[in-house]
Amino acid sequence: MREFIVEADGGSRGNPGPAGYGSVVIDAVTGETLVERAEYIGVATNNVAEYRGLVAGLRAARDLDPEARIHVRMDSKLVVEQMSGRWQIKHPDMRPLAAEAARVLPRSQVTYEWIPRAQNKHADRLANEAMDAGKRGEPWTPPAGEAARAEVPVGEAAGPAVPVEGRGERRDQPQPGGTGTTTETPTPPPGGEAATAGESVQGRGERRDQPQPGGSGTATEAPTPLPGGEAATAGEAVQGRGERRDQPQPGGSGTATETPTPTSGGEAASAGVPVEGRGERRDQPQPGGSRTTTETPTPPPGGEAAKSTDDRRAAHNVATTPTVGWGAPPDMGAPATFVLLRHGETPLTPQKRFSGSGGSDPSLSDVGRQQAERAATALAARGTIQAVVASPLARTRETAAVVAARLGLDVTIEDGLRETDFGAWEGLTFGEVRDRYPDDMNAWLGSPDVEPTGGGESFAATALRMAETRDRLTAAYAGRTVLLVTHVTPIKTLVRLALGAPPESLFRMELSAASLSAVAYYADGNASVRLFNDTSHLR
Repeated sequence: MREFIVEADGGSRGNPGPAGYGSVVIDAVTGETLVERAEYIGVATNNVAEYRGLVAGLRAARDLDPEARIHVRMDSKLVVEQMSGRWQIKHPDMRPLAAEAARVLPRSQVTYEWIPRAQNKHADRLANEAMDAGKRGEPWTPPAGEAARAEVPVGEAAGPAVPVEGRGERRDQPQPGGTGTTTETPTPPPGGEAATAGESVQGRGERRDQPQPGGSGTATEAPTPLPGGEAATAGEAVQGRGERRDQPQPGGSGTATETPTPTSGGEAASAGVPVEGRGERRDQPQPGGSRTTTETPTPPPGGEAAKSTDDRRAAHNVATTPTVGWGAPPDMGAPATFVLLRHGETPLTPQKRFSGSGGSDPSLSDVGRQQAERAATALAARGTIQAVVASPLARTRETAAVVAARLGLDVTIEDGLRETDFGAWEGLTFGEVRDRYPDDMNAWLGSPDVEPTGGGESFAATALRMAETRDRLTAAYAGRTVLLVTHVTPIKTLVRLALGAPPESLFRMELSAASLSAVAYYADGNASVRLFNDTSHLR
């Protein structure tokens, strides 16, 4: 199985302001850059741009190989923590983006890791190139003659800082004596006046340390305590970068930043963990605990810029918290629920012949029409269907028309719900195919990437099509219950993807004609299989 690394970033020059994202897909074994993606997205916040970059990177990796394992590396702690399931997603702009990202690939194929910003330079550069192109009124394109400029090898730490392209600021600049780094220290403007707290940082657009009425700080996207009673600690996420800075503590005596929640082993990370991929310490408690300083690096022993053990653990933490079942955040709102109805029998069904989208397109038999009527009666009694969507093939359109007439609904045709094209095997039984094309049959049974004889559609291609169709329909019918009238392979594939099951599971599911199944899709990307191959209405 192939393994890819996806690095993604996004930025907003104003927060909200002109924004763009960048994504890069890297071969995890060779370190080779396989795909670059970047886009100017108009006026948006940093978080929106970061999520858009994540979605683009995941889709690019899926297009290369939908079965590959993906390791996402981002310097946005907010995105990493939310997609890992450790922080709830409360902001209305973030929830649909997170759900979209979670639907690109099964959760079992994707892991997330926070990295310092200095290690995310490739995606950062692409994001800035996109914003620069947008400022010129042009779409982003790779620099002429350069497929991938200034690539950063996987795991390579950044060297001495130079101005970040398009950001107008230095980060992690070595200080005299090698004792530490300073980060985003504003240069006094002309006239000698020091930059005041709360000024926007060029190229990121977020405010830091902005005084609020009465001296209190502000923050959005605060992580809600997760199931099990684990409380989110101080240092909740600030919209735009996912971090709190200079948050007044009880009594107004100090601040705390990004204090991590105790880990599963009960060990709490120490104060002063790296904030949001920048690699610097902020708000480190001083002796006596009465005040704090901001962005003042503490020289480690020997003058080396090394992080503590806790910092390393926080910076390189890969998501392992369960994000399904009881481990999922509660109160995610009404899901988009797909009630999956396989069409009624055709003359080919009882003969167990391959009948895909490339064959004779048979209509329902008399038995099939009776099955459709019984399914309609059962669904009318259920009373929860709000829309009907069908594959374009005759047998599904006929089945859907019977049900929709009983429910008083119209039928929407969705080409993505069509059956797999079985090529030269259309109309043949399994035994006939084995006799005529034994090598092709064995190869097909052994790999989801193999097409049927004659250039049909592989199961891998069907899975990619169904994932795209699922994403499109869950967005269109968010919070609603929709009946999808489709075929054996599409239904099995939706169930397989919802369970995170391997491709060979398709051969281990029995799906009867006119059977009902159901899958619910939540806003955080979780899926719940509610029903499979129910034929009680046919008895």
